[in-house]
Amino acid sequence: MLKVGVIGYGYWGPNIARNFNAIDGVKVEVVCDKNPAALKKVKKINANINTTRDSRDITRSPEIDIVAIVTPVSTHYQLAKDALENGKHVFVEKPFTATISEAERLIDIGSKKKLQIMVDHTFIFTGAVRKIKELVEKNELGEIYYYDSTRVNLGLFQHDVNVVWDLAPHDLSVMDYVMKPKPVAITANGVDHFGRSLENIAYISVYFPNNLIAHFNVNWLSPVKIRTTLIGGAKRMLVWNDLDTDEKIKIYDKGVTVRNREGVYNLLVEYRSGDMWAPRIDHSEALRTELEYFIDCIKKEKSPINDGKAGLRIVKMLEASDKSLKQNGKMIKL
Repeated sequence: MLKVGVIGYGYWGPNIARNFNAIDGVKVEVVCDKNPAALKKVKKINANINTTRDSRDITRSPEIDIVAIVTPVSTHYQLAKDALENGKHVFVEKPFTATISEAERLIDIGSKKKLQIMVDHTFIFTGAVRKIKELVEKNELGEIYYYDSTRVNLGLFQHDVNVVWDLAPHDLSVMDYVMKPKPVAITANGVDHFGRSLENIAYISVYFPNNLIAHFNVNWLSPVKIRTTLIGGAKRMLVWNDLDTDEKIKIYDKGVTVRNREGVYNLLVEYRSGDMWAPRIDHSEALRTELEYFIDCIKKEKSPINDGKAGLRIVKMLEASDKSLKQNGKMIKL
């Protein structure tokens, strides 16, 4: 029996605890939160789970095998470090850490102690994203020209991070998982409308070495909630609308063909417009799939696809975005 300790029982913590407890051979032993009201909720749901307000009761307990950290990013490093140094596997909410150096130190500790680190990039375990990766790997879209993502809604404003660190990790982790080439540079522009020194709207552009470009729109001030990604390829184009319950992915047999005619100054552009189709996707709960996979990785002593190194790649892009924001959109090399 693998025993889990969950630190943080706010919005996402209950989902983590519920899904871990649903896995055979796994038991949530204790939950930690500084808020007494949160701990009352734990007992109301499951009286057999122990509660504490001291994270060391989890990170240093000889009874705990896995520590799930579901707290603000500023606390991730110290909690994960304490857990790893005391022999625990670690599951960390996105983003992995607040800085590149913190991520690198945690990876080093985990490697030396042969412990698994998983960063909660939940979206890469959705049926939609797995189908997108399958289509890209099978070259169904052809050479990828662009990746365009919009993740906007009204709130929730975070008190400790800007909109980039709050919303962009979702889409950056999906891009990192789906796209084979790795980015080489980033630019970002954003605005803080309320004098908090935390941008509430931002536009991020990610550059690749082969003319592939990615763009991300993240916004806490939208009157509507939008979760849409467009991927344009030489053969086909794909639209992923995560809010569509029936047809999350639509593939369009549309594109352009440019032919050189009578020299480089005369170009003939042909537009292709074919059918649209929506592939069937798996609707299993992504978090459940992710945590089952984590348990399997621990048992087989193999690194997850969303390990510390994957988390580090996202933190590097987030840090680069912040640097670019502070320098009015200057291109930052990765």
